[in-house]
Amino acid sequence: MLSDHAGPADGADRQRWNARYGGGFAPSFRPAPLAVRALSLERPPGPVADLACGPSGTALLAAAGGSPVTAVDVSEVALAMLAAEASRRGLDRLITLVHADLGRWHPEPRSYAAVLCTGFWDAAVFARAAAAVAPGGVLGWLAYTVAARASHPSLAPAWCLAPGQPASLLPGGFTVIDQSDVPGHDGQEAAVRRQLLARRRAGTA
Repeated sequence: MLSDHAGPADGADRQRWNARYGGGFAPSFRPAPLAVRALSLERPPGPVADLACGPSGTALLAAAGGSPVTAVDVSEVALAMLAAEASRRGLDRLITLVHADLGRWHPEPRSYAAVLCTGFWDAAVFARAAAAVAPGGVLGWLAYTVAARASHPSLAPAWCLAPGQPASLLPGGFTVIDQSDVPGHDGQEAAVRRQLLARRRAGTA
């Protein structure tokens, strides 16, 4: 199922990501290790949100476990790849594809058993994502840190985690399970990404 919430302001990002996923790109559909870990944790019954999903293995893994999934991305090319693979695996009935710029997507508070994002950072989006986690639910996030700008100068500072983030931006009612820096590919690159796993405490108002 495809829900289209993209608008004119999404044009530049849509074009950039559509170009990346076009022209012979072959997705692996491997879920990020953080997503594998997050989805293995105990959580209440309910849907999973996969933000900036791309051609996502995370959405497929969650659906294979029986969870309904909302997969959000600005690239319709990526969503088409995910839709085709979900159909091939017989998981398409469990995955709702949302074509949207995350800056325009506003989930219902406390509506998801897990909210996952592995490759995108925006503080305002993070705040809405945290608010969307149900009591007892899990939040998993992976993004570049400011250290990444040394090797990726095109990264805007606003797209990078500052020291202590994202855990320092969690609202009250969350317990941090883990926040740690992640080495680059094959351990050869400095730790320029950081991952967070956190849980909203059950009974939190």
